[in-house]
Amino acid sequence: MDQPVPMSDHPSAARPLRDRMTVPALAFGGMLMAVMQTVVVPLLPDLPRLTGASPGAVSWMVTATLLSGAVLTPVLGRAGDMYGKRRVLIAALGVMVLGSVMCALSSDIGVLVTARALQGAASAVVPLSISILRDELPSERTGSAVALMSATLGIGASLGLPLAALVVQYSDWHVMFWVTAGLGAAGVAAVWWAVRESPVREPGRFDLVGALGLAVGLVCLLLGIVEGGEWGWGGARVLGLFLGAVAVLGLWWWQQLHTRQPLVDLRLVARPRVGLSHVAALLTGFAFYSNTLVTAQLVQAPEATGYGLGLSIVETGLVLLPGGIAMLLFSSVSARVSAAFGPRVTLVVGTSVIALGYVVRIADSRELWMIIVGAAVVSVGTTLAYSALPMLILGAVPPGQTASANGVNVLMRTIGQAMCSAAVVAVPVRHTSPVDGTAVPTLHGYLLAFAMAGAVALLACTAALTIPGDPAADGTRRTRGRTAGTRGGVMEGA
Repeated sequence: MDQPVPMSDHPSAARPLRDRMTVPALAFGGMLMAVMQTVVVPLLPDLPRLTGASPGAVSWMVTATLLSGAVLTPVLGRAGDMYGKRRVLIAALGVMVLGSVMCALSSDIGVLVTARALQGAASAVVPLSISILRDELPSERTGSAVALMSATLGIGASLGLPLAALVVQYSDWHVMFWVTAGLGAAGVAAVWWAVRESPVREPGRFDLVGALGLAVGLVCLLLGIVEGGEWGWGGARVLGLFLGAVAVLGLWWWQQLHTRQPLVDLRLVARPRVGLSHVAALLTGFAFYSNTLVTAQLVQAPEATGYGLGLSIVETGLVLLPGGIAMLLFSSVSARVSAAFGPRVTLVVGTSVIALGYVVRIADSRELWMIIVGAAVVSVGTTLAYSALPMLILGAVPPGQTASANGVNVLMRTIGQAMCSAAVVAVPVRHTSPVDGTAVPTLHGYLLAFAMAGAVALLACTAALTIPGDPAADGTRRTRGRTAGTRGGVMEGA
């Protein structure tokens, strides 16, 4: 019986158009996921009036997506390894489209929150796509393609914010969700047409008990982190959630170690190269997210504060846009660094550059051009770090577990971002001054948030330095890097 012929066996010049469009199609899906996460941001101030709901209820349009994405990312990654990555990827994008259509058709807050929870399924797009790239591309092209996929997170977020703000400003807010539904449908069609189903599978029985345990534990943990500032960190609800998370996740860990076909192979996580990569992902997610959150608040602060620029949400998106462009441009650079020196070195350099970017932010966060430069430097560091993390995972786990392992890595980034969101809210509110009768954060509060993020980036760098190297693989990469380094451009490498 003939075996499936992977793309790597086809000469580049003879590959059909659909094979050449595999990387762009997957990258488009990654950008869609990032756009989906950011499109509601311009709407949040007006949604209580538009939906008749309380601000607390409206905030669940962000929280629901975060929670469902955190739960579904490792679950869908495991499903992809078992049943087919392309199949699960198309399903995840399809659920995202369904959520967009529901948002476009309703103004009821219950329906909107449910729809946003469905859209969280798109969080699995990037780990599934990275696993497909490993299975389908020749090794010399995998690094640049994975780097591009990692960069789509920042690119999509940088594009999504100003585009969503423009739609909201000049049209009915439901139009924004019709736009995302149309883009999502185009993403489904592109993946269906251009992406082959990977022949690499790890068949077995799906661990439903493990999936439910992980879901309950993560919801308790992330809900406590996200709502801690609102409910009170010492309150009974938050403490109960954290205690519940510890208990449930502890039982889940025991169950995963004792089941024959676990949802997450914790024996792989125990390997230093995998476990330390997950720690670095959590810390990098924290360090990166502060750049977007704090910058957006700082430039929109009133000019009466003495540091704020009073920018609109559209103008704020344009301030963050150069960072997204920098991520696109440096994705090919990160691939070359990894090819020449190994992904561990790229991660060390990337987290160091993130810390350097926050030094720039602390040095001057009053002048617009310095704010843009500092934010772009952090974005460049994030590109290097985010491109290295999946390459570390790909080199340390069996081919049949790449989607689930990268799903856990993305989950750790999500937890880091949630922790950052809670910290960024907590720090500035403790340093406020009255402006026109309203308490607003001082510049000192924002600089403390930058300093905290820079310190976390240095911790991520320390974690990266402790990741064991693979001398044989690193030697192969150096040889490969001398060849790959002569190739220019993201699309040439991808």
